[in-house]
Amino acid sequence: MEPTGLIAPQPWMTAPQTQAVMDAFRAAGAEARFIGGCVRDAVLKRAAKDIDIATPEEPERVLEILQAANIRAIPTGLKHGTITAIVGAQHFEITTLRIDVENYGRHAKVAFTDDWTQDAARRDFTINAMSCDELGNVYDPYDGLEHLGKGWVRFVGEAEQRIGEDVLRLLRFFRFYAQYGKPPINLPALRACRKLAFRLPELSGERVRGELFRILMAPNPADTITLMRAEKVLPYILPEAGDVGRLRMVAWLIERAVKFDDIDTDPVRRLAALLKPGLTIDTVKALSERLKFSNRERKHLLAMTAPAPIINADMSDKDLRIACAEVGPKIVVDRALLSWAGELSFKAHLPSSRTESWRHLVETARDSHIAPLPIKGRDVMEMGVAHGPHVGCLLEQVETWWRELDFRPDRDACLEKLRSLLKTHP
Repeated sequence: MEPTGLIAPQPWMTAPQTQAVMDAFRAAGAEARFIGGCVRDAVLKRAAKDIDIATPEEPERVLEILQAANIRAIPTGLKHGTITAIVGAQHFEITTLRIDVENYGRHAKVAFTDDWTQDAARRDFTINAMSCDELGNVYDPYDGLEHLGKGWVRFVGEAEQRIGEDVLRLLRFFRFYAQYGKPPINLPALRACRKLAFRLPELSGERVRGELFRILMAPNPADTITLMRAEKVLPYILPEAGDVGRLRMVAWLIERAVKFDDIDTDPVRRLAALLKPGLTIDTVKALSERLKFSNRERKHLLAMTAPAPIINADMSDKDLRIACAEVGPKIVVDRALLSWAGELSFKAHLPSSRTESWRHLVETARDSHIAPLPIKGRDVMEMGVAHGPHVGCLLEQVETWWRELDFRPDRDACLEKLRSLLKTHP
């Protein structure tokens, strides 16, 4: 195969850690190329997330090459030809060229080969089947360069066959279209996705969550989600989804319209925007369990979808501070953005005064620093109250009073309030 393109040296290509790995192969007289996503992103001048390397050398030989260069090597998937090389903090996944002999969905029986084109033929999309050498020469057996330039997401081979081999590719198709695609979308691929969508429940929750989050993190996720709904794909992975208008507006607010400092794009917030309003706590918990959310993600989603506190642009600064004290400034910011986006989904052009009210609310919550109640349980017990539920009850009453006075009373005033409560309800 002759190279068909050239990319300029990338920072990750010339980094000392990468050079150490490539030098090891060169010293052994072995060929190695960068493969897949890092090549695709280099063509688009995007930062590479993972650096994958392919080689005709068999796994045992790869281990020998790395060990001879004093590079730590972990046989992470030896029977499938994958070795992980670690140089400093950088990990490199090095895979022997291979072909699928038998396919079992996510798992396949493979045979090793020295044919780069055969290896490329087993990859999912043409834009992921490119490789390049250290000089930046791009090898492109399936026209990935052309497709990438046109925004075409194409399967290598027949779409239905490739999805049948691994149904995760169905979600990956929508993910890559969200991140790299341009209309018109490939119709044979869409037909295959619709036909095989019933197999999506075969996937683990972790796999579905990973692809869904990547779709939601795309610049315009609502377009792809709308497409997934039209092709009867979305109900198989997210039956709790509602109208995409709020999702569209949340993405627009953060990415284009306002761009608040210190408020990042967040997939859980975008998921909350997509869900039907008014879902029960049990429904949201079940969703989180099904998609194998982390504890942090589950708590975040529950906090954003809970019935209270209600955040709206008309609330006073005092009520806003009370909300921040109850659930934390970050959740108030999230709920404010969701409410603002919901309003925009019904009326895209708000009066400037309304927009300024929302902006003020978000910025005030973002910059809010609510000090804790100046007294604690030991202060209650030092006044003669025995350890038990009554201590917490008294603290809650003082805290409610303190918040109603806009957090102004100091420690002495809070202690005096506590004494007055004890006189009334000893």
